[in-house]
Amino acid sequence: MSSARPNAPSHGETPGNGAGKQGTRPSATSRLARTARWLLPVTDDPTDADALVRAAPPVALRDVFRRFWPYTRGGRRWLVVILAFVVLGPVVDAAEILLFKIVIDAMLVPRDLHLFLPIALAYLGFTLFAGALAFADDVTSTWVSERFLLTLRSDLFRHVEGLSLGFFERRRLGDVLSRVTGDVDAVETFLLSGIVNAIAQVMRVGIFLGVLFFLRWDLTVLALVIAPLFWFTARRFSRRVKAASRERRRRSGSISAITEETLGNIALVQAYNRQRWEHGRFERESVGRFRAVMASARLGAVYTTIVDLIELAGALLVMGLGTWELTRGHLTLGGLMVFLTLLSRLYGPLRGIAGLSNTFYSASAAAERIIELLDQRPQVIQTPAPRKLGRAHGEIEFDHVSFHYPGTTQPALADVSFTVAPGQTLALVGASGAGKSTAAKLLLRFYDPDHGTIRLDGNDLRDLRLEDLRDNVALLLQETLVLHGTVRDNIAYGRPDASDQAIVAAAHAADAHTFISQLPEGYDTVVGQRGRLLSGGQRQRLAIARAVIRNAPLLILDEPTTGLDAASGRRILQPLRLLMSGRTTILISHNLLTVRDATQILLLDHGRTADRGTHHQLLTHSAAYAGLYHPHRPADTSPPGAPP
Repeated sequence: MSSARPNAPSHGETPGNGAGKQGTRPSATSRLARTARWLLPVTDDPTDADALVRAAPPVALRDVFRRFWPYTRGGRRWLVVILAFVVLGPVVDAAEILLFKIVIDAMLVPRDLHLFLPIALAYLGFTLFAGALAFADDVTSTWVSERFLLTLRSDLFRHVEGLSLGFFERRRLGDVLSRVTGDVDAVETFLLSGIVNAIAQVMRVGIFLGVLFFLRWDLTVLALVIAPLFWFTARRFSRRVKAASRERRRRSGSISAITEETLGNIALVQAYNRQRWEHGRFERESVGRFRAVMASARLGAVYTTIVDLIELAGALLVMGLGTWELTRGHLTLGGLMVFLTLLSRLYGPLRGIAGLSNTFYSASAAAERIIELLDQRPQVIQTPAPRKLGRAHGEIEFDHVSFHYPGTTQPALADVSFTVAPGQTLALVGASGAGKSTAAKLLLRFYDPDHGTIRLDGNDLRDLRLEDLRDNVALLLQETLVLHGTVRDNIAYGRPDASDQAIVAAAHAADAHTFISQLPEGYDTVVGQRGRLLSGGQRQRLAIARAVIRNAPLLILDEPTTGLDAASGRRILQPLRLLMSGRTTILISHNLLTVRDATQILLLDHGRTADRGTHHQLLTHSAAYAGLYHPHRPADTSPPGAPP
């Protein structure tokens, strides 16, 4: 936050302009604005289905202010101090300028140096005071603005983190990151820096205008004749500001989304030689942003030139009348020079006030993206008075559960019912898209069913605290999730307060201690982003250790052997058996060889229960189950009754 005057749109912000009136010759500003429209080839229409990242819905400036003003709580009292600095700054400037009149009239014109020392000391005092004032202003302003950003960014991250899984499945992560990191800064410009700048400009106008009227009221009135032109020019340009700023922000979000997606899957990109295609996508969005910025720069340059011409016209009018007054002896040379200097200081705030709408419209484009994010609501909402669960026994019941994903018409689950007693294992099998993983998501309350009820120990999941529910579940996903950090950090992610002894014990139980000990720094080895420095089997055993240390009564295994070779798959079976022992387990698998010893097997087909029973029962009377099982049978060399 700074009190520097925004005389003209900054680089990257586009002043806007309305069309000229029908039947009149369009102004140079109007013609240039229309000519520059080709530089904005992609609309910021939020309904544009072809856009990589859609623009946020427009929000009125007053609503932007209303939404973000509460975040200034805690720093508002310092705004009074900053405003005091804002007042003192132009007062010191005016005093220095008035002192210059004495220099000309009492020293330079009569060529008399007897006032040199006191004037020099006065200038030194003003300079030291102005420096101290600027230091205090900068430090205080930075503290207030950064505190605002800290509060808003932290609240925004907490809000996004609490959104349901469906939000992240529909949104591009790179665009969300762009909003949380980059767009937040522009909100501070709108709410704090912009407001302080506005007040600073008004105070400067008031102080300098008062001094000018004190010196020569007639010249001051003449100088103010051109003041409305500042407002009129900014008004004509402001319409394009928001469009260009929104386009630039949207393109920035698209660039972040492509970058995150491409670099996050760089192995796939390189393996399939898709670098050129991905670069084309990146360049297309970058060119779009480049065009928006160039349009902004060109129109900004025209805006600045027009405003400079208006300011020059006012100065020439005053200079002409002032020179005439000087020749008649009604005005001293020092008085004229000081008046012109003060006039230049007056026109700066005037053009700044006129251009504030451009600044606010630019910043509001980013604020709209933040507001859209804050307006997102979780699909899963905790009841106002949730029931505390404690440690669950582990009885799971699906009672006629149906569910379809938002935006789809085909149900992912349709009238599915089953019960799993504590310590038992239920295997969910079926072809891809049968609804197996959906059942696991519903059990974790990533989504709520459209119809029916899911119960844990007889309690409807919707009546329980989300935190209690998920504390009772250990999860092993098909995509083994390993975080950038040490081996120790990844295991302890399941229970952050775990001791080193517990971490090592969990690694032993997961058959991971041996390979961990062989790593360069053992448990303190950094595994890289997504654990890419480890093999697939090592990552899976690390995930098993994380589930072991969590010690939850419920266990969800979603394709635990997918992506592993036969040897690695067999190696993790023993730690998986230990992990499943004594826990209620939901086992999801395509490979029916891994589910043979489940207490109950549920065969799903397009979200519906096709059959249920034990492995041997289903082989006997379910042709669909047998059809899924037999393709795996040649690899089945284990004796009957062997654990999965």
